Amino acid sequence: MKIWQKNIDVDSFVESFTVGRDREMDMHLAAADVLGSLAHTRMLNSIGLMTQEDLNLVQKELKNIYKEIADGQFQIEDSVEDVHSQIEMMLTQRIGEAGKKIHAGRSRNDQVLVDLKLYFRSEIQSMFANTEVFFNQLITLSERHKNILMPGYTHLQIAMPSSFGLWFGAYAESLVDDLQLLKAAWSICNKNPLGSAAGYGSSFPLNRTMTTALLGFEDLNYNVVYAQMGRGKTERILAQAMSSIAATLAKFAMDVTLFINQNFGFISFPAHLTTGSSIMPHKKNPDVFELIRSRCNKIQALPMEIAMMTTNLPIGYHRDLQLLKENLFPAFQSLNDCLEIATFMLENIEIKYSILEDPKYDYLFSVEVVNNEVLQGVPFREAYKNIGLAIEEGTFKPSKEVNHTHEGSIGNLCNDQIERMFKEVKAEFGFEKVDNALEELLK
Repeated sequence: MKIWQKNIDVDSFVESFTVGRDREMDMHLAAADVLGSLAHTRMLNSIGLMTQEDLNLVQKELKNIYKEIADGQFQIEDSVEDVHSQIEMMLTQRIGEAGKKIHAGRSRNDQVLVDLKLYFRSEIQSMFANTEVFFNQLITLSERHKNILMPGYTHLQIAMPSSFGLWFGAYAESLVDDLQLLKAAWSICNKNPLGSAAGYGSSFPLNRTMTTALLGFEDLNYNVVYAQMGRGKTERILAQAMSSIAATLAKFAMDVTLFINQNFGFISFPAHLTTGSSIMPHKKNPDVFELIRSRCNKIQALPMEIAMMTTNLPIGYHRDLQLLKENLFPAFQSLNDCLEIATFMLENIEIKYSILEDPKYDYLFSVEVVNNEVLQGVPFREAYKNIGLAIEEGTFKPSKEVNHTHEGSIGNLCNDQIERMFKEVKAEFGFEKVDNALEELLK
């Protein structure tokens, strides 16, 4: 029997089709569901809809269930429709009538909304933490190898001198911009929808400001209709932020697969971190980075998947929204895995120090030679023409001394400024406020 069910049996085929993978996905929401109920029941007590005695029973048992979830001892029974029903049933079985009172003033619609917002906040914190470790590894490598030159390319043609300092540092700064998007997603996730009920509010005198503070939200989703409309939109915006981080990772992974190729040979990894061939004994394949590239490209498709699932849905709740979990939830783990293993691989990367000694890279320095003539008073266009002719005639002599000193160039990476920007973005999230609120709620 479902909590919404009357006296009509639901066809088993219909039930199986409508529930789908929801029990599996709802396991991710279990801890968040308990947190939402802890806040909601304290609010019910404050407006006279739950006695202090009942509140004490409910709060104590909810915290026991939270511990069971954390210890991996919680499951959703096959006969139960979702995580909300499972927790309410467990409460009622363990503490009696008090457990039946926790749903007053809310619907499963706003219950799942607040669960999702809490879960998304937690996942954003995890993604940020893993991005920060990856960022720090890139900065470390940028500083360690800042004087090691490598070719720079445009159109995949040899262009100008670059350095490993620039290469690693470029991806570090890219992550800063990615986190700006993640901060926007965090701000949207950090608004409280609880109390919007089925999307049209409640006749109970709910104190939504109270639950906002208890759950550490920065603000409310005030309009109850918009709170429901936010489902799907929140997921899409979060997926867009994730896709930005994924795009940086995918691009970096493509560079690695290129640079590890024998025709480049700029970097390498220990044999035990690569894979071989069943027929070619010389092969050292960068499978890790190929899978990072593919996984992250898949994540980049996620915002469009969500958009296509929610585009033109009319106002109010629709069961279509249930399927968003199946698209989004696995992507959290996938992106975190990619960040973690990319960091691990970079801890073992080996850099070639003498790349530019190869004569085929001499033309990298053509701009340096042009600039040297300009510094001696030759007009730029004339100097450009002179060097172009020398290249055509085979008389070009490279000057391999690189004197780049402006901000962000080979000789002035400005990694300290990139780190400053990272710290400023991190401070904008306000993770500590959320952590403190939830810790207080669970006392």
